Amino acid sequence: MATTHHNISGALTQELLAVGDGVNVTSISLTNVQVANKTCTVDLYIAKKLTGKFYFVKNMSLPVGTTLLLEKGDLSFNNSDREFGLFIKLTPSASETPAVDVIIS
Repeated sequence: MATTHHNISGALTQELLAVGDGVNVTSISLTNVQVANKTCTVDLYIAKKLTGKFYFVKNMSLPVGTTLLLEKGDLSFNNSDREFGLFIKLTPSASETPAVDVIIS
């Protein structure tokens, strides 16, 4: 599987993997790369239409420069057609725009 890189910024929910992408995720790395020395709060979850959201992390504080690595034992979901998409939501701890680099492999 190819590695996917995302530069996520802002306080909106963003899709990392769409339903039907068919990606077999073995690890996800989240790094707070905000220019200001601020912590941001991260929600990382999967969602399926008519089923709901299931969180890998919810309201987790990620200090600037810190990396969270989730590996195969922490991740298990079906990304095929009519199954789950992967989403991230960032929340700033101050008035700064949160920024997180996401690497999916």
